[in-house]
Amino acid sequence: MKKVISTDSAPAAIGPYSQAIEHNGVLYCSGQIPLDPKTMELVGSNAAEQAKQVMKNLEAVLTEAGTNFSKVIKCSIFLDTMDDFAAVNEVYGSYFKSEPPARETVAVQTLPKSVLVEISCIAFV
Repeated sequence: MKKVISTDSAPAAIGPYSQAIEHNGVLYCSGQIPLDPKTMELVGSNAAEQAKQVMKNLEAVLTEAGTNFSKVIKCSIFLDTMDDFAAVNEVYGSYFKSEPPARETVAVQTLPKSVLVEISCIAFV
């Protein structure tokens, strides 16, 4: 059975989607961008600062679902430019000290609200 996951500790959806959906013990987290969940304002002027907020937002959704980064099995990282790969990778890697999940990182033309980074993930609950 499908269960919608929603928390005020992460930014509200800015479109017709859920923060996450749990189905059969698997959590599918929508992409998070670097918005402050209280003000919905952009956090960070560079990719590293923005990646930190993105990971905080993902962590809030994971926590609401009763899981955490140790149970993440797949991530997708979207960058405004591959020039930010190393900076984002450093922040991202600090959340996965051992047994990191599968992942891809791609550069896209434009992200929502013209942010520099967006990350989504899949985790076990």
